[in-house]
Amino acid sequence: MSEFQVRLAGNGTTFTVRTGESVLDAALRQGVMLPYSCKNGTCGSCKGTLVDGEVHYPFHPPLALERHEIADGKTLLCQAEPLEDLVVEAREIEAIRDIEIRRMPARVMEKALLAPNVMKLTLKLPAAQRLQFLAGQYIEVLLAGGKRRAFSIASPPSRESEIELHVRHVDGGDFTGWVFNELKESDILRLEGPLGTFFVRHDIEDRPMIMMGGGTGFAPLKSMIEDLLAHDDRRPIHLFWGARTPGELYQEGLIREWTRDHPHIRYSSAISEPDDERGQKGFAGFVHEAVVDAYPDLSAHDVYMSGPPAMIDAAKQAFAKHGVDMDRLFYDSFEFGADVPVRILARPH
Repeated sequence: MSEFQVRLAGNGTTFTVRTGESVLDAALRQGVMLPYSCKNGTCGSCKGTLVDGEVHYPFHPPLALERHEIADGKTLLCQAEPLEDLVVEAREIEAIRDIEIRRMPARVMEKALLAPNVMKLTLKLPAAQRLQFLAGQYIEVLLAGGKRRAFSIASPPSRESEIELHVRHVDGGDFTGWVFNELKESDILRLEGPLGTFFVRHDIEDRPMIMMGGGTGFAPLKSMIEDLLAHDDRRPIHLFWGARTPGELYQEGLIREWTRDHPHIRYSSAISEPDDERGQKGFAGFVHEAVVDAYPDLSAHDVYMSGPPAMIDAAKQAFAKHGVDMDRLFYDSFEFGADVPVRILARPH
């Protein structure tokens, strides 16, 4: 089996990539933690720069790259496979280096509707196995035929014996339909995790935080906030939660408890399809618009956002125009794109 060597330009870290393996998968396999989220080329979290060498994309076109970015040497490490040895500029994340990715069974303890289209699953973990994770990370449910479904962990790490997931029903989605209609309490699921690089950073001064979620993108933010409270972290938090209708803001009662008991937490909602006849509370429009309406200058804040790719893409563009420090903008893009059997050769130089 052929192997290529990859060197990170910033710190000299090296690792090998097998034929047919992406740069990101190879890095994670060898304990080199690079930023990533969706792992399917749509969110851009794993974007790096090719300093030397060539890659190709055997399964997906680089959806999160513009043509001028490809010309400038940008590459999506979750999709790129080397054609030769590489030198890559990419950030290595130290905080999750020692957290082991594990596979384990989990028993369904509880199914509970949070909204007509959102199911809460509480999963009991094996007594002899601990799932160590950082608040904001996700797990994948392993299905037959090698299929996987990713869900953010909604509970904080302090709940060591169980994890909570928020599953949104997707029309035509086989797995979510099965969860809603057939999955029973006491059934066993197989999990792999923790995954992702979406978590609260503690590496520099504690700046005020804006947390923005769309739909079930609230789940990892809930985990983050509960973890920060558990550690008595009092940096200011302004939580923005957006949905199409008020009924989709399915845990506002919990948020009201946070804001009542903890003055450093604020909350704003945004509804994109308001019902004028019933009157509208909160911001009428998209949630990223609510953020820039409240914060025309984002330069002093750390921003954490999670939700569908369209929300993430719109927010990145809008927040850049309002002064956000792109190195302090962290996000988790939820939905997976369809597989596209296209082969593209990237020639950065």
